[in-house]
Amino acid sequence: MSNITFKTIAAATIALTLAGAGLALAQQTPSRDTARWQPNTEDIAAFTDARIAGLKAGLKLTAEQEKNWPAVETATRDLAKQRAERMKQRAERGDARRDARGGGGDARQSDTIARLRRGADALSTRAAGLKKLADASEPLYQSLDESQKHRFGAMLRMGGRMGARMGGRAGGGHWHRQHRADNAR
Repeated sequence: MSNITFKTIAAATIALTLAGAGLALAQQTPSRDTARWQPNTEDIAAFTDARIAGLKAGLKLTAEQEKNWPAVETATRDLAKQRAERMKQRAERGDARRDARGGGGDARQSDTIARLRRGADALSTRAAGLKKLADASEPLYQSLDESQKHRFGAMLRMGGRMGARMGGRAGGGHWHRQHRADNAR
């Protein structure tokens, strides 16, 4: 077989493989009209439990450090509850906009000032929760060795929306993709 024929066959094979893969992906990609999965209260609680357990296990706390853990866990759970409530309110507003659209109303005409106020309220609530987490975490953090401190920071920055539930990131990381701060849209 000549070199040109081999290259032609190889190129055709690669092109067909890529085309087939593209078609397979296109068939798997949900349309915008398809409802996305939304976690329910039980799902959110399970994910929160897993993240908290993962953080605690990753830190490998000593018996002395363990004494400072309950405050961190409580503050973390409070943040998760706040976020779940914001998600619920946001979904309810989306449902109301869809209902208004179906009834002939213009869902795009929203009260800008009300949206700004909801955004400010969401930021204030989130800031208070983050401050509570920082205050609760400080005694534990001060008792950690350098390796544990590194893991503590890294684990807060990884894992999907963990930051939104665990208090956000303090610089770095791409996983903290909470919806815009004005979750009130």
